[in-house]
Amino acid sequence: MKYSTFFAAHLVSSAVAIRLSPRENPRVIGLDIQRKSNVDPIAHDRMRKRAPVQQTLDNLDTLYFANASLGTPQQSLRLHIDTGSSDLWVNTPTSTLCSQRGDQCSDSGTYNANDSSTYSYVNGEFNISYVDGSGASGDYVTDTFHFGGQAIKDFQFGVGYTSSSSEAVLGIGYAINEVAVNRGGLDPYPNLPQKLANDSTINSVAYSLWLNDLDASTGNILFGGVDTDKYHGSLHTLPIIQEQGVYAEFLVNLNSLSMNNASHNLSLISNQNLPVLLDSGTSLTYLPSSIVSTLYTKYSAQYDSSQGTAFVDCDVANLNDHLVFTFAGANITVPMNELVVVGAVSRGQPVCILGIAPSGNSVAILGDTFLRSAYVVYDLDNNQISLAQTNFNATTSNIQEIQAGTSGVPNASGVADTASTSAGATAATSRGAAAAAMTANPWIGGAALAGAGLLMGFNGL
Repeated sequence: MKYSTFFAAHLVSSAVAIRLSPRENPRVIGLDIQRKSNVDPIAHDRMRKRAPVQQTLDNLDTLYFANASLGTPQQSLRLHIDTGSSDLWVNTPTSTLCSQRGDQCSDSGTYNANDSSTYSYVNGEFNISYVDGSGASGDYVTDTFHFGGQAIKDFQFGVGYTSSSSEAVLGIGYAINEVAVNRGGLDPYPNLPQKLANDSTINSVAYSLWLNDLDASTGNILFGGVDTDKYHGSLHTLPIIQEQGVYAEFLVNLNSLSMNNASHNLSLISNQNLPVLLDSGTSLTYLPSSIVSTLYTKYSAQYDSSQGTAFVDCDVANLNDHLVFTFAGANITVPMNELVVVGAVSRGQPVCILGIAPSGNSVAILGDTFLRSAYVVYDLDNNQISLAQTNFNATTSNIQEIQAGTSGVPNASGVADTASTSAGATAATSRGAAAAAMTANPWIGGAALAGAGLLMGFNGL
């Protein structure tokens, strides 16, 4: 189990210039990304979370997947898109799990190095593990990664030979958060966002994420660009918080939180600097227990501590209440119908779960129940997050490239942030850091600034 201390930092406000760079035919690599409903509403988040005080949940209604392939000839995969980890990893068909229960690996797919003419061995340091005891170990290798008609040669990823987890994951966080860095003491390697920039496929190590609403089957992720038709208003830019002097995860300060409706506003946080982790690989939103308790009382939620599940009447989804998250002026409104998730069906009736859970002693996490209402730009080169209110079910696109440099995110303005983090705060992260929890390693800072390049996108997430 790894705990990280946040060091105080004085963050100076600076305006981010609007710098639009449209192309008549911007290069967008389309990839259909599917949303899968889950039968088991508790396993996935329990696997991800690190702190033993937390009882956590699966990606309750959905997991977000992209179809891709590895090798020559291509071996098909379905990859879980995860901003909270940094490695791509997949099982081999002869792994302990897949060889014994092959049906568990059929959905995500497997990779057999012996069947690829472009495979190359890197080292045997791949080793990822989770709090619930599951995980995988094996090799780091390189091969050609195919998606949306694009082929990325010599792409490094992990292959699980000994495995108790069936999920293939595409982690797109900071390269410094790779499991080999934290657990194996190795230097970072170029993961997907960094590799795309290194190869000049995109201009900057940056991408934008639009999950769309809970009922939608598609959304998109754009590497190297933003789609200005997918959000309302302008993007507000926030600085990412450092951990031990290093940018490793997508942590920003949440300043206030309220539950509002037509008749009254209920303040839950006011004028604070609460570090929160933005993580697409976590299904729920995890907040301090005092806040969660207030919400559970308000909506008569029945909390099952053995499952970490708060059950509510499904009619709660029809209320006009909404949570308003404020980040130094950037307001993201989350309606109640995005917070109430159908977790299962019992005796022919749906069982509904409130998509908020207690964070315990760990850092708060804004997972998919928050992220579906936000358009988020992850700028790893400049260590910034840009947020805007999402435009649910948008049917048009206006894609702009993110340029290299400090003012490269289109339609973004700087937001003042004078917040500092508490030295006593602890960071509980998702899949990548959970795997890396055992040993400390000197951080190797910085992501290389990408050269001139093009825009790349996954469509239909």
